[in-house]
Amino acid sequence: MNRKEFLQRSLAGAAVVAASAAPIDLMAGCAPKGKKGGKAELRLSFQEGIAPGGSLDEKFDYMEKLGVVGFEPHGGNLAKRVNEIQQALKNRNIKVSAICAGFGGFILAEDPAVKAQFDSTMRDIVAAAGELGSTGVIMVPAFNGQKPCRPHTLETREFLCEQMHDLGEYALKCGTTVILEPLNRREAHYMRQVGDAAAICRDSKSAGVKCMGDFWHMQEETSDYAAFMAAGPEYLQHVHVASRGRRIMPGEDGEKDNYIDGMRALKEMNYPYYVSFECGSDGPREQTVPAAVELLRAQWKKA
Repeated sequence: MNRKEFLQRSLAGAAVVAASAAPIDLMAGCAPKGKKGGKAELRLSFQEGIAPGGSLDEKFDYMEKLGVVGFEPHGGNLAKRVNEIQQALKNRNIKVSAICAGFGGFILAEDPAVKAQFDSTMRDIVAAAGELGSTGVIMVPAFNGQKPCRPHTLETREFLCEQMHDLGEYALKCGTTVILEPLNRREAHYMRQVGDAAAICRDSKSAGVKCMGDFWHMQEETSDYAAFMAAGPEYLQHVHVASRGRRIMPGEDGEKDNYIDGMRALKEMNYPYYVSFECGSDGPREQTVPAAVELLRAQWKKA
């Protein structure tokens, strides 16, 4: 590195440190806003295993009673379930929110066969998501246990952005998107913060590439508010919620389960998508699920 490069990088680093030291309230003044005149609503969504019931109809009946308006199915075998889901949603106030993964292989695989498996199965799920009117298909570039994986280098990031561009453009043709999900470091080292995912969305240069935040995984963040604002209304397209200790129903971990800071950001950007339950339950679901819904609605009002 020559002297000029050293000075440029030092000045850039100082700017980042100064920005990170800024109070959250000051950051809020420069925060991206959503559409003017809008008013964000808390649109709750359930993954398939959240609501009690032995069939989709029973689950949807339960969800409607709670005012839950989104359904997040798993992506595995989704193409064969399109008609089943469409029929079950007829005449209901419930829409398909995001699709939770379900593909084979992974996008950063070094083994060409594993990468080809990802390409094929992911595109099948994206096409089915488009038929269902889904907001997008959630994906993780690589979990810690998925090997051999491309190394964590600039070249790998450039490769990922190129691949995401192609996938995002395909998703747009299908009428949906792909949604990058950051995970905590115990599950993935590659992409751990919402801002990292948003930067990949930007550099992929496709309107079909979006990202999300997960309140449980966001233990990697210093601020829920700043994390969501780092993505802003341009890139943030889905949110997962769970208790903040054991990843069970919101409220089952007591005072830890505070989502107000992040909800304030969602309100300020007029977030129009879903907050979807991805969690287990320590107690009986007939009790913990309604209590969790009530807690989130109460905190949304306070945000």
